This record gives sequence, structure tokens and C-alpha cells, in this order.
Amino acid sequence: MYKIIGFPRTRAMRVMWLLEELGEPYEIDPAMPQSETARTLNPSGKVPLLADGDGVISESVAICTYLADKHAKFTFPAGTIERATQDSFTQFGVDVLEGALWTASKNTFILPEDVRVPEIKTVCNMEFQRGLDTLRQRLGEGPYVMGETFTIADIIIGHCSGWAVAAKFDLPKEGPVYDYFKRLRNRPAFLSMKAKVDAAQ
Repeated sequence: MYKIIGFPRTRAMRVMWLLEELGEPYEIDPAMPQSETARTLNPSGKVPLLADGDGVISESVAICTYLADKHAKFTFPAGTIERATQDSFTQFGVDVLEGALWTASKNTFILPEDVRVPEIKTVCNMEFQRGLDTLRQRLGEGPYVMGETFTIADIIIGHCSGWAVAAKFDLPKEGPVYDYFKRLRNRPAFLSMKAKVDAAQ
């Protein structure tokens, strides 16, 4: 059984979502970021981490990539154009969408109060909106970023949409991006993950 180390209401949600999609059993150690458990396993103190046997993997994207590759699901084979395109969507989600959200979060409750720059959140929201416009242009016919195939790129981008709600960023009320996010939220594995996250509050 896999073990997720990390409080569910963090990027651990991504790993939980993927494991729900895979139908693989897992347990959760709800360690908080910078806790003794997290710092013992990861010098940065960041969560989530995934324990698989004697191995421990850090960084949510690396964990999801490992799991998708290991089970040969929700990913395209390495060395293909499709995989490169999928990876480009994953990087877009991390660099553009998550980048804006993470900067806003750091300047809201993570960094020491005396070094926060609250005004930067306006810039972050603007960058996020530009990212959503790029996503709209890249989506194509869908239903997912890689067409008919749901991949870990959708998990990363979908997680950012939920993070945006918590950050009070603007999300579209209609149109292809709205439909895309709604489609992701209606997946049974997402709903199962969300129920577990809500129960962990």
C-alpha cells in the first residue's frame, strides 16, 4: 500500500486524486509542512511525499509522474510527441497557474508578516487570468487537455482551479475553460478525493 505523507489540504490532493483514479489503496500520514516528520524525510520540509516500499519521493508532480508511469495509466509513453505535449501542459500548470497562486499564498499567510507584499496579489490574479486565456486557446476540442485522454496534466491544472477558489481569484462563469473545470470536478475519483479531504478538516 502506498503512503502519502502530508496534510490532505495541500498539494497532497493531487496524489490522492491520482491514486483514486488508479484505484490503488493508500494511507495518509497528515503531516503538516515543516513538521518534524516532513523535515526528516525532506530537507525543505515540503509535503506531500510518497512512500513506496523503502523509497520516498518528494514533489507532487514527480510523485504523479512516477505513479502514472509505474501503472502505465493517465500518461503517454516517454519519448513520444504526445508525452512531450502532455509534459508541456503539466509545466504550464506549474509555472503559470500554480506560480501565480503560490506567490499569492506566500504573501498572504506563509512568509513572515514583515516581508509580505500583499499588493502583489493583484499582479498574481492578473497573471492567473492570462494563464486561463492561454489555457482556453490551447484546450482544443477536449474534453481534456490531451483530447479524449485524461492525464496527470489535467490533475495538476484541475487542482489549480480549486486553489484559485480558495485564493479568491477570478474563474470563468461560462465558456470552454469553465466547462473543462466542471468536467474535472465531476469525475468520480475527484469526488472521492474531495470527500476524504473534507473529512480531514
